[in-house]
Amino acid sequence: MNRVFFTLVIFMREPDSKFIKVRCGKCKNEQIVFGKAASVVNCLVCGKPIAQPTGGKIKVDARVLEVLE
Repeated sequence: MNRVFFTLVIFMREPDSKFIKVRCGKCKNEQIVFGKAASVVNCLVCGKPIAQPTGGKIKVDARVLEVLE
């Protein structure tokens, strides 16, 4: 009796979405935003819009400090 063994290999993709640490240009507040936000992201301190949705990744209107993995 022949036995055949199959090895199942599953490739896990890295997620495309990231969190981004940004600094508001008006009040210098640092905040973390989602890289694929579906709505406008305002600064929590002064209320200035710091990120706009584009249907995919956001358009950042503030200084990007770090991309978090």
